[in-house]
Amino acid sequence: MRIAPREVRSMLFRSLVAATALGAAATSAFGPAFAQEATPQAGDRPDIAAGAAQFIKPTNAERTQVLVGFLTTLGFTPEIQTFEGGNQATGPMEGANVVVTVGEGDKDIVLTAHYDAVKLRDGTLSHGIVDNVGSVMAMMEAAKTLDMALEGQPVAHRFVFVFTDQEELGLLGAKAFLAKHGKDRIAAVINADVAAYGQTVMYGENNGPQSAFVLETLRRLCAERGFDCMPYPTYPPSDDRAFSAAGVPVVSMGTQDAVGAHQMWLAFNGGKDNGLKEGFVPPVFQRIHSTEDKLSYLKGVDVARFGLFIADLGLALDKRLVENQAKADAVAAETAPAAATPGAGVD
Repeated sequence: MRIAPREVRSMLFRSLVAATALGAAATSAFGPAFAQEATPQAGDRPDIAAGAAQFIKPTNAERTQVLVGFLTTLGFTPEIQTFEGGNQATGPMEGANVVVTVGEGDKDIVLTAHYDAVKLRDGTLSHGIVDNVGSVMAMMEAAKTLDMALEGQPVAHRFVFVFTDQEELGLLGAKAFLAKHGKDRIAAVINADVAAYGQTVMYGENNGPQSAFVLETLRRLCAERGFDCMPYPTYPPSDDRAFSAAGVPVVSMGTQDAVGAHQMWLAFNGGKDNGLKEGFVPPVFQRIHSTEDKLSYLKGVDVARFGLFIADLGLALDKRLVENQAKADAVAAETAPAAATPGAGVD
């Protein structure tokens, strides 16, 4: 079943109303707050679950068309950037990144989520809901929220939403985007992967010293919004690694329930004495890349909440980057040699 335009407009209206109400009610160092704790009025967001169901297709090429259709219905003009992909197992295979932009600026804040699903051992395609339709739906929520919120309110950076293909084959879509776009315009990157349920925001701290200001901004935002955010010194790889390898500031985030997030933290960071039962596999890793990656795990209200948090983080980074540039300009002005006075030194 395809979501009708009326249902999509209803979803966007609710997002805008929520953002407007929260913006009027809350002021902070980061400006209007889009992301807050879910309220009973928010409901379960069945529209998001219905939208996610459309991505359950036999091929990733069909998932591409679903994504393009959604973005077009939301009022965007998506650009399809094809690339030569595939790996040794698949052979040559064309990939397709889907890109939309919000706002204008000389530099970009790039927001990424892969939409491709992994092929299972029996040759069928995973439903790929936890990995990674939940993040895709959250990114679309963030994109439309920013698009509506920034109307008539210019920011310093352009927001570039990149829905990547072939992440499951080796981050190929992210690498292709970086090769085409170049890194000089990119001020920061926000990546989302495995975010279909739960209100604990997980994020990696292992993307190089260039990403320190991104992490600082994220931590401040978590405290400001009262979100449960869990830092991982070691975090599973996703498209973020393509950017960090190029020296680009980036953070990768996902969501889970609090227990699942702690279990995953222990599995990756707890060492031999992590307290987990021998052979224990965190539930999220039992679900992804398997037939268990099902629509039933997705919680629309959690996805919507995460999407608004992403929008908040994008705006916070825009402000932080402007502040960083102002400080750098001030230092440069102070240390620059004084201009020579005309006629100075002439008898």
